[in-house]
Amino acid sequence: MNKFNQEYRYHHMGIPTTEIRPNEKFSEVFGMYTSDVDGDFRIQYHRFTEDSPLHPLIKTVPHVAIQVNNLDKAVEGHEILLGPYEPILNYRVVIINNGGVPVELVETSLTPLELWGKASNQKDLDTSGL
Repeated sequence: MNKFNQEYRYHHMGIPTTEIRPNEKFSEVFGMYTSDVDGDFRIQYHRFTEDSPLHPLIKTVPHVAIQVNNLDKAVEGHEILLGPYEPILNYRVVIINNGGVPVELVETSLTPLELWGKASNQKDLDTSGL
């Protein structure tokens, strides 16, 4: 727990890569390919196009995603690298800079099983705020 009585739970891990991987999903808005690792710990690889608008930390440094119970409180006092946005209904995300390391904060009512099943229907979003 922190000063906001925020509960933190591991959600997933993201690893930047330059390798083409099987079953990549492409986000045109982010210029990013995502592929899931076949395993129990929800790990993803992210490969970026040369013109991806995402922050350099997101494109070069692995990140951990932490589920929080109040996203608005969890981001207070942090530099926001991306978001907030809702790529899937009932799944809000912000990526912050935590001492030079991107950390994805997630607020969701979805279980991991529900979420990973819906990820294939993820929508691109407006990046005018990037």
